[in-house]
Amino acid sequence: MNFGRSIRVNRGAVLVVVVCGFTLLYFYHLFSDRSGSAYGQARNANEVNLRKLLIGAIQAAQKGGVEIVEVSKSMLLNKKSKGKTKEGADDPVTDADARSHCVMKNGLHRIFPRLEIISEEDKGTGCGDTAHFNLDPTVLHENAVIPDEVVETSDVTVWIDPLDATQEYTEKLYQYVTTMVCVAIRGKPVIGVVHNPFTMKTTWAWHGKALSEDLSKVKKEETLTKNPIIIVSRSHSGLVQNISKQVFGDNAQVIKAAGAGYKVLQVVFNNATAYLHTTRIKKWDLCAGNAILNAVGGKMTNLMNEEIDYSSNEAVVNDKGLLSTLSHHEDFISKIMSHKVLQA
Repeated sequence: MNFGRSIRVNRGAVLVVVVCGFTLLYFYHLFSDRSGSAYGQARNANEVNLRKLLIGAIQAAQKGGVEIVEVSKSMLLNKKSKGKTKEGADDPVTDADARSHCVMKNGLHRIFPRLEIISEEDKGTGCGDTAHFNLDPTVLHENAVIPDEVVETSDVTVWIDPLDATQEYTEKLYQYVTTMVCVAIRGKPVIGVVHNPFTMKTTWAWHGKALSEDLSKVKKEETLTKNPIIIVSRSHSGLVQNISKQVFGDNAQVIKAAGAGYKVLQVVFNNATAYLHTTRIKKWDLCAGNAILNAVGGKMTNLMNEEIDYSSNEAVVNDKGLLSTLSHHEDFISKIMSHKVLQA
């Protein structure tokens, strides 16, 4: 054995090791950041990074959508009724609602364990072992420049609608179906995500910070239209149709649709002038659309022109009606209030 033999260093191998090392560091910092770990919490356990929460919200909506599509393919919806709404309509729930809820809420809670998360299907849904997900920044479009911003966890409430338009889902009217996630800070809707699992389109916004690519082309109407298009719920359109004619005039066109998320996006993309709702509606139906509408300069209020409070200690039901507009909100709300719509 020749212990005196010199050891040759393979320079190519060394170069590979160095490159791999820098690559690992790059991906560590990509999934981490200056203010937090590779997961959702900031270094201070009582704070949360909103950039990461935006990414997690988008992923949660998309992962929930996967469950919805899978159940639709199986045709085993297992439709049940949660009871009747105040207006007498059936309030259905399916296995798709439950599976989407479990993936969305449990997935977010694993990454952000201290967050207050409210889901439509919190009651009576046992999740057991649920597939989780890790944060994946590639869900953001390549032109998105997302800042790091840390807020107190106690100021944040996350609202989840695992399947908006369940009745239409059972009827295979998939264009109305969405999953939604909203991040409210001190009761104000700040981040909103609306995802259609059948078209695979995801619209999202972080108010004042960033928008999904489809929102970059949104334009507000400068002139008050003489022929407004009012979008209303399919389930009680007759009442709202009569009110719309009274308030907006005979030239008003009323169109029926399902899903609050769908209807708000019709307003955002100028396919409807206003979304009018005159009865009770849950806040998980509204919050995501409210955040998106605010981010593009629109407005959502109840019919008393009051902004909706999404704090976790507030009631989950908005019982003062709803008006959503991209422009001329005050003009429309004044007409509604003068006609005393809530007493109609």
